[in-house]
Amino acid sequence: MIRAAIQDLNRVRQIAVIAAKYGFADLIDRTGLRKQLPDRPPEADATTRSMSVARRFRMMLAELGPTFVKLGQVLSTRGDLLPADFIEELSTLQDQVPPFGMEEVRAQVRAAFGQPLEQLYAEFDPTPLAAASMAQVHRAKTREGVEVVVKVQRPGITEQIRADLSVLHTLARTLEAVIEEVSVSSPTGIIEEFDRAVHDELDFLNEAANVRAFVRSHEGRANVRIPRVYDELTGRTVLTLEFLRAPKLSIANLDDGARRRLASIVLEEAFRELFEDGLFHGDPHPGNLLVYEDGPVLAIIDFGLVGRVTRQMQDALIQLILAIALRDSESLARQLYRLGTPDGRANLLQFKTDIDGILNAYLPTAIKDVNAKLLLRDLLNLAVKYRVRVPREYAILARAAVAIEGILRSLYPDMPIGEIFMPYAKKLLADRYDPAQLQGGAMKTLLRLQSAASELPLQLQQIMLDLESGKFTVTLNPNQMESLNNNLRALAVVAFAGLCACGFIIGTFIAFAPKQWEVAGVPVLGVLGIASSVFLFSTAVVRQVLGGFRKVSLRRLLGRK
Repeated sequence: MIRAAIQDLNRVRQIAVIAAKYGFADLIDRTGLRKQLPDRPPEADATTRSMSVARRFRMMLAELGPTFVKLGQVLSTRGDLLPADFIEELSTLQDQVPPFGMEEVRAQVRAAFGQPLEQLYAEFDPTPLAAASMAQVHRAKTREGVEVVVKVQRPGITEQIRADLSVLHTLARTLEAVIEEVSVSSPTGIIEEFDRAVHDELDFLNEAANVRAFVRSHEGRANVRIPRVYDELTGRTVLTLEFLRAPKLSIANLDDGARRRLASIVLEEAFRELFEDGLFHGDPHPGNLLVYEDGPVLAIIDFGLVGRVTRQMQDALIQLILAIALRDSESLARQLYRLGTPDGRANLLQFKTDIDGILNAYLPTAIKDVNAKLLLRDLLNLAVKYRVRVPREYAILARAAVAIEGILRSLYPDMPIGEIFMPYAKKLLADRYDPAQLQGGAMKTLLRLQSAASELPLQLQQIMLDLESGKFTVTLNPNQMESLNNNLRALAVVAFAGLCACGFIIGTFIAFAPKQWEVAGVPVLGVLGIASSVFLFSTAVVRQVLGGFRKVSLRRLLGRK
């Protein structure tokens, strides 16, 4: 424990030095980190200070290491937290780290399986295909001669991330008290969510489970390939997958006809993942998509980030798509409100008016004219305005949607939105309410409606009887009760201090009446008694009534250049 505390303190000092380097020295002073530094760290030079705050923030995260890079990538999906220029900068964050050596690779493999690397693989390329902050990937061959890719976790990364997360949790609790947007997105909640996501990513068994789930859901889909997992060569720190010999989408050589067919495959795959499988790829950028040019056939790799949607979320998203396709702003406003978690009552009429403006601005007829980043940014800004919390799965979905939009734009920029969206959405909606499926969700809905209809008269009768007998009670929201309790406590403290002050004044005059200590005709003891009483009462008032501080807006603070 002591060792961990010392490591955390050293990491805090490193963070403070790097933050000062990129022009955030004032934040170091405000958070009290300056006390942890033996010397004043060097501040940003003129060139660095001339950059935007967003760029300096992105560069700072990149230098702070893998945990902060991952945090920046997560924050790049949270347009409800940061201004647009921050989102754009953080979206460019990449893991740019040197690879680690073969001796460390051999040590990781031996630690994972208890056998030397040479006994597990017939061939193993010492030059990695890719190197990231958490792992690197090598090509290899199994003992049976099958080509595979092996993902090996970077040594020591678990300890570094543990130390960084400890610091981030402390920082989040500090921000909780001073950031205006915490009512919509809690800093501690974001870091806890990030903590779970990072630990899931560190355990390669989770990614292996994601790959197996994708393999099962894609059985029978001839135009999409998913790599196979080699279970006997997979553990918590080593993952072995089938090697798919195909070029990445970004460099595939396709004619116009093949590009259009591939665009249809990509869009259909996105819809089927979301609305049929309930399991979707969270990072479908061109580097994670491969193309077999004869067909074409789409191949998907890298399943470290996936999203899951429930049947209820699927139904809501279907109605959302239909509302967008029909330009029904009223239905769209209601669906968006239901998708999130409202933090209070919203003005749906004004919400509808704002959605009208977004639809008119961002919903033309061709995909080439749609800017998904701006559309999602404005929708998330509306979430902040109307105090609607955005769940994690929708944040991942928004990120995936932006990536898919970019791919479609590059493959088939003139793709008509209505021609693609409407038939698929109608089919999905019809499937939900197919009479042949009544034994499923629709039947459950009918049973619930029947139950509610039969119980409603009895419930109303019970309410009337309780009113007549004086037994009717109302349950208040716990947050309201806590606020009322705080107000009553503050009132009691102020009243008590006032009574004490009055008693102090009266007691002072009575006790010191025989003593006529005067200076220039002013009774000294009386003045001291009154001054002490005023100080006591003022302290109580300031502490209980004026002692709070106004929270700052993270959006406005970070938006300053």
